[in-house]
Amino acid sequence: SHCPQVAADIVECQQTYGKTIMMSLFGSTYSESGFSSSSAAVSAAQEIWAMYGPVQSGNSTPRPFGNAVVDGFDFDLEDPIENNMEPFAAELKTLMNANTSKKFYLSAAPQCPYPDVSDQSFLNGQVAFDWVNVQFYNNGCGVSHYPTDFNWATWDNWAKTVSANKNAKVLIGTPANVGGANAGSFPTDSQLSGAINLAKGSSSFGGVMLWDMAQLFSNTGYLAKIVADLGGSSSPPPPPPPSTTLATVTRTSTASTGPTSSPPSGGNGGSVPQWGQCGGNGYTGP
Repeated sequence: SHCPQVAADIVECQQTYGKTIMMSLFGSTYSESGFSSSSAAVSAAQEIWAMYGPVQSGNSTPRPFGNAVVDGFDFDLEDPIENNMEPFAAELKTLMNANTSKKFYLSAAPQCPYPDVSDQSFLNGQVAFDWVNVQFYNNGCGVSHYPTDFNWATWDNWAKTVSANKNAKVLIGTPANVGGANAGSFPTDSQLSGAINLAKGSSSFGGVMLWDMAQLFSNTGYLAKIVADLGGSSSPPPPPPPSTTLATVTRTSTASTGPTSSPPSGGNGGSVPQWGQCGGNGYTGP
């Protein structure tokens, strides 16, 4: 199906706000256990690239986001049996490296126990990932177990000695609110600050990943606190210079003469439904 509203949102985020937009693949509901063969994995990677990468002249592969081009792909594998993921990831990386229109990225979201059961086949030095969004929650090695069992050093070592890309970055993945993870996995403010300060001493540290936006919307002030812990500014970045070349998508809207309705109530106290945070026409969130 075609998603013109999401396509317009992608371009707006890239052009106006300078954001990097990643396409997350697989996820917790994925249960196909990878690909039947290496050649099938390579073909699948080529199809994904045709769908979401730069527009290919003469290629008839459907593009859900039209001419909008994502900035890369993130692997969120939750199934312990993942066949032929290494050739899939390697082919995507090859296609991205061969395209010079802009910089493309490859990332993964392993859980913090090392080695991650689902991701180890391609995180063991065979494919060069740019960063990993380590899920430091729902396990005994998470931020909520700082300082005793938080295994930052393990992933710092992975980035520097195991990763094919020795400049790979590691992001601390943490819940954005108490509802973003299993009971007991939401860290205290002091635990998160301590974990960030520890990680900031490593050259591999790349920042913080929050799960997820719906949870964050209902946790007022949490993002500002993390930005402060990182030592940064919450001000939005300036738009990219005029010379930057990005895809263009036309946004269409339909005027309404009916009464204005109140914003929907979020399931966790926010201003939008849990999965309604993507923006676009009719968006009523922050």
